[in-house]
Amino acid sequence: MAEDSDLERTEPASPRRLEQAREEGDVPRSRELATCTVLLAAGLGLWFTGEGLVRRLNSMLASSLTLEREQAFDFSLLLTRIVPGLADVLIGIAPLAGILLIAAVASPLLIGGWLFSTKALTPNFARLNPMSGLGNMFSTRALVELVKAIGKTLLIGVIAWQVVSSQTEAMLALGAEPLASGGAHLGHLLLTGFITIVCGLVIIALIDVPYVMWHYANKLKMTREEVRQESKESDGDPMVKARIRQMQREMAKRRMMAEVPTADVIVTNPTHFAVALKYTEGKMRAPTVVAKGADDVAAKIREIAAEHRVPMLEAPPLARALYRHTDLGEEIPAALYTAVAEVLAYVFQLRVYKEHGGVRPTEPGQIDVPPDLDPFNAASKAPDNGLMQ
Repeated sequence: MAEDSDLERTEPASPRRLEQAREEGDVPRSRELATCTVLLAAGLGLWFTGEGLVRRLNSMLASSLTLEREQAFDFSLLLTRIVPGLADVLIGIAPLAGILLIAAVASPLLIGGWLFSTKALTPNFARLNPMSGLGNMFSTRALVELVKAIGKTLLIGVIAWQVVSSQTEAMLALGAEPLASGGAHLGHLLLTGFITIVCGLVIIALIDVPYVMWHYANKLKMTREEVRQESKESDGDPMVKARIRQMQREMAKRRMMAEVPTADVIVTNPTHFAVALKYTEGKMRAPTVVAKGADDVAAKIREIAAEHRVPMLEAPPLARALYRHTDLGEEIPAALYTAVAEVLAYVFQLRVYKEHGGVRPTEPGQIDVPPDLDPFNAASKAPDNGLMQ
């Protein structure tokens, strides 16, 4: 059952999957939205520029039909007469053509954004497979497109019927109007009806766009196995990464152990924690932690310290505070200056005693640290696990 669930497309598409789809020219597109946008732009463009365009066409028609005898029998003269009129009409059509061009280019950008992909132009002979074509004809997608087409036809038909039926009396009255005013009235009725019918396409586009977005997201869904494989390819195999982290920890541990012989003192808990401190007067502002560890690592630190005769001092509260609040290579907190100074004073006195003899210094007794820095105080109310003793 687990293997079957890993093969089901239940996971949303990753950013990399979406980017690959865009590179292949696969983005969500709504033909209904594009059609609606272009037709609506055409209707509004005619609404604002139609009067001027009609005047230009009327002027061209009048001038084209007014010919002198020589122009009627000489093609070159006739062409000279017609070309300026055509240029004038093209100038009049230019605003409407510009509006339609902007609408045609901008409508695909409303969903999916701008895309230019040469992969979409690459020949794909699999599309010529008749079996695939038959499968597409009887697919769920084809059924949805059929339902959309039927619904669009019914909706536009109903709206067109309402528009025509509501303007029947106005259209019948056009015959009694003068030619100029009747033509203008007819153009107004046709343009109003066209825009009203196009507004019906807005309803279709509002239904189609969410469906297109859902279908696109559903088509690009991934299986859990694909998600894991992509994660391995992009971020690396988790097992390899874990091995690398383990090797890094081992290298850091070896470097840390190499610093133990250079330490001035090892502060212990005495068995669970060990922290190696080093202080060089004139080079360091405060003592620095060069090694630290718990349990087995602490035992290894004590072993190396014993081999190299590094002094060790049992100070459980100080060892716990240093282990918890200081990282490798960091200076000790200012709140522990007094406690560490007491330890280092003993260590330096012990070093002088070993080199020159005299009275052996007394090992410090209980070394106090601020209560808020000792983890044992925070854990005193919790069950004792033996690590803070």
